Amino acid sequence: MDTFLMFLLVGLLAQSVDGALGMAYGVIANTVLLAFGVPPATASASVHVAKIFTGGASAASHIAHRNILWPLFWPLAIGGVVGGVIGAYVLTGVPGERIKPYILVYLLLIGAWVLWRAGHDIRNRIFPPRLSGPLGVVGGFLDSIGGGGWGPTVTSTLVGAGTEPRRAIGTVNSAELLVTTAISAAFLVALLTGRWDGGALENHAWAIGGLIVGGLIAAPFAGWITKRVPAKILTYGVGGLIILLAGYQALQLAGIAP
Repeated sequence: MDTFLMFLLVGLLAQSVDGALGMAYGVIANTVLLAFGVPPATASASVHVAKIFTGGASAASHIAHRNILWPLFWPLAIGGVVGGVIGAYVLTGVPGERIKPYILVYLLLIGAWVLWRAGHDIRNRIFPPRLSGPLGVVGGFLDSIGGGGWGPTVTSTLVGAGTEPRRAIGTVNSAELLVTTAISAAFLVALLTGRWDGGALENHAWAIGGLIVGGLIAAPFAGWITKRVPAKILTYGVGGLIILLAGYQALQLAGIAP
């Protein structure tokens, strides 16, 4: 129950930030799971199972608040599904201890990127719709490998290219529902075919349940949060938290931290 309540809080905070920024639920949840020693593939699978539930509620909220650009939605979603399935295939075929250092580097870079964006005003440009599909492939692949990279990759790119932040966040969050469902299905296929042993996934049921419940509490307010909360303050907080957690894990791998 202590585990459930702790991850309920993690899910609540992560989804609140995700609702405002269009990113961070997966990155924060995955980073916390890795910090508790959960293998990378198991952590990613756990986060994506939770995101099926939270993503549905978040998408419904953004649809209700008309935050979605439909011409970008479908290319992003289809590309994300392709990239996510490829990433899950790669992740379940590589030993966790071998790939974890690369994931930590990725998380540190994501954290640095988020912090950099918080302190810079990027010149607006119109994002070419024809590039949204390839962008979805990259975002889906990184999301599957790192347990959370869809928002930081795709939302940041769209906003940086000049898309209205409210609509960029709504579009990306809503497309994520299809992407995370496909990634979860890919992990399930890997489990059923024997490619992946599941990493004792059942041992983390309380953590997954907490992430789901916490995320569901906050997700219905995603559309409202996007309109109301100052994004820069939350951006600094997300970037700093990602770097702090990933940095601690790096010290663990180096034998410096317990």
